[in-house]
Amino acid sequence: MKAVVMAGGEGTRLRPMTSSMPKPLLPVANRPIMEHVLRLLKRHGLNETVVTVQFLASLVKNYFGDGEELGMELSYANEEKPLGTAGSVKNAEEALKDDAFLVISGDALTDFDLTELINFHKEKGALVTVCLTRVPNPLEFGITIVDEEGKVERFLEKPTWGQVFSDTVNTGIYVMEPEVFDYVEPDVPVDWSGDVFPQLMKEGKPIYGYVAEGYWEDVGTHESYVKAQADVLEGRVDVEIDGFEMSPGVWVAEGAEVHPDAVLRGPLYIGDYAKVEASAEIREHTVVGSNVVVKSGAFLHKAVVHDNVYVGQHSNLRGCVVGKNTDIMRAARIEDGAVIGDECLIGEESIVQGNVRVYPFKTIEAGAFVNTSVIWESRGQAHLFGARGVSGILNVEITPELAVRLAGAYATTLKKGSTVTTARDHSRGARALKRAVISALQASAIDVRDLENVPLPVARQQTARGSAGGIMIRTTPGVPDSVDIMFFDGNGADLSQGSQRKLDRVFARQEYRRAFPGEIGDLHFPASVFDSYTGSLLRNVDTTGISESGLKVVVDASNGSAGLVLPSLLGKLGVDSLTINPGLDESRPTESADVRRSGLVRLGEIVASSRAAFGVRFDPVGERLSLVDEKGRIVEDDRALLVMLDLVAAERRSGRVALPVTTTRIAEQVAAYHGTQVEWTTTSPDDLTRVGGDDSTIFGGDGKGGFIVPEFSSVFDGTAAFVRLIGLVARTQLTLSQIDARIPRAHVLKRDLATPWAVKGLVMRRVVEAAEDRFVDTTDGVRVVETDGRWVMVLPDPAEAVTHLWAEGPDDASAQALLDEWAAVVDSAGR
Repeated sequence: MKAVVMAGGEGTRLRPMTSSMPKPLLPVANRPIMEHVLRLLKRHGLNETVVTVQFLASLVKNYFGDGEELGMELSYANEEKPLGTAGSVKNAEEALKDDAFLVISGDALTDFDLTELINFHKEKGALVTVCLTRVPNPLEFGITIVDEEGKVERFLEKPTWGQVFSDTVNTGIYVMEPEVFDYVEPDVPVDWSGDVFPQLMKEGKPIYGYVAEGYWEDVGTHESYVKAQADVLEGRVDVEIDGFEMSPGVWVAEGAEVHPDAVLRGPLYIGDYAKVEASAEIREHTVVGSNVVVKSGAFLHKAVVHDNVYVGQHSNLRGCVVGKNTDIMRAARIEDGAVIGDECLIGEESIVQGNVRVYPFKTIEAGAFVNTSVIWESRGQAHLFGARGVSGILNVEITPELAVRLAGAYATTLKKGSTVTTARDHSRGARALKRAVISALQASAIDVRDLENVPLPVARQQTARGSAGGIMIRTTPGVPDSVDIMFFDGNGADLSQGSQRKLDRVFARQEYRRAFPGEIGDLHFPASVFDSYTGSLLRNVDTTGISESGLKVVVDASNGSAGLVLPSLLGKLGVDSLTINPGLDESRPTESADVRRSGLVRLGEIVASSRAAFGVRFDPVGERLSLVDEKGRIVEDDRALLVMLDLVAAERRSGRVALPVTTTRIAEQVAAYHGTQVEWTTTSPDDLTRVGGDDSTIFGGDGKGGFIVPEFSSVFDGTAAFVRLIGLVARTQLTLSQIDARIPRAHVLKRDLATPWAVKGLVMRRVVEAAEDRFVDTTDGVRVVETDGRWVMVLPDPAEAVTHLWAEGPDDASAQALLDEWAAVVDSAGR
């Protein structure tokens, strides 16, 4: 049997290490990752191997040649352009068409028993056998479910935490029959998991999954790269280490000189012809490459040092990676998580702080204190985006410098000359950061339309009017010392998960586009923004019957930007209204849950005393809405969703409504009663927006005060929801309390459980296993439906070490029992 080693990837997440070196050549224990892979293949009799190459292909070919030094026969299939995981193998079809073959990545470290994998494939008579393993965090991989016979039931490539239903992932190792090439179109990008496997499953072809025992690490990040070194040194992976074990865990290669007075605390590795002087100290998990010089007094701990590096006297390297041919001068200090590219000079007594990236061929001057990357910079975290954009403490985590780099990365994802709309809330912090954002956009050849302080829905609507995207900066709801930098697409909606990942990658690569002097973007301040917004709103939302109804409403603007729109809107509606808290208060750009509750209580008192039809309270940026009925009673957000749903469905009598899967199933009853249908979405706002933009959608909401009015916009808009509600109440001639009373009570309970990141995938697999024969819905997280209609939902939080649980039953006691039962499942898996 032949093997295919895929070695064409750029390894962008590993830059600057891969800026001048292909990822398969990165050394692990002073030997390229791909060499470890080839030696594994040889160990299992796979001596004839085709290597697919594309990025820096000549370096891979020059290093391995025809494979003679390894006792193998290597040939190469060169891609002129990236063809994807399946397309690259298709490119080597001529050499593989006669027999089954094994596919393996050239940049993953493993010691799997490939012979057992091949035997399993043959025993099952499979067309494709996918090698699987179990990992703590499955987010970066394709997760897979197999049945008792090993047949694959479900694939999902690179899920969000809400989509994780297992910790069993696709390792990218396959055994395949040549017939699989019939499903791969030549010369175009095609992926196994995303394109080929779904088609094979659709046609009922035999795809099996083999869960391998042993070690596997996808060396895709700096953290996993350093971890792989430690795992080899600790003996966690069965690979060959080139050298002599001078004492337990201390490996020294041929020709190395280690002074007897040097201090070595293993496990560690010293490469061939390296030189370690007296009083130098090398501690555990350090790898010193070939021809490295470590001068006296130097200290290295958990450091990975590539070939031909000079480590000067009394320098200090901790948890860092240093590229080849770099000089680190006397008393320099490189901190944990820093990465120094190839052929750099780190000057005397300079300090490179943790997580800093220094790209190849750069010089750090003597005595410099470097806490930002050279020349590009990374924030040093796994993922930028949280629930609503990029969030953090103002001037601690979110600084003007970070805002500039984020805006530069966003601009780089757009075409030169595009227009971006910017906006902010009424806080001083948002104002300062927005100025930084505008400068960065202009410097990246982007024209800017600045709306200044406007409600969030207005910013979205104006973005959708001809801009390529938008950026809104606001105070984080309920957290006055934090800010959110929110990014919009051309429709004014939050960036999709895919677009977020693209921006994340550009930011992490630290390669931002800069404009030539003649390309600097323009800055415009559009006029009549509020008139444009209210005019469009009144043209698209049905307001018939309002002026004749004689309704009186009380509106609380919460001293936020929603108050900027209300004067012109209420006048044009012809409704008798009382507006409270209309002025902007810069000292209160957001409010706590307690303050908001107190505001609603006060609103209720005013509504009851003034005999108004109802009251509404906007959040400070006008995105969300809370209701008070004519009796002054607060309509809780989850009930407000059902009330709005009942009103809309009763009037429209057809279409569908978009609701997150955490919503009570009473909503389904209400919708069905009026001849409408529920489209269940994930809890992500961008998914609700996607469904809300469909022509057949008549309403959407999240049960937290966010409402979508599709005839006007596909995003949450408190003002549009307010206008729609007035029209509906005017035409139905029912009070909110009457509508609420005719809707059955829901019994949904929620609980949050602390869950370490390392076991989140395991927790979700255990939940799926515990479901047994019950219906399982994986729209978002895992929702298990009992035969009596009760359901529980388990959803990992994407930003915190928490798992969320919801349960619904016919009464609180039943829901509580179900919640307790599944909380125990989550708890037991998380221990």
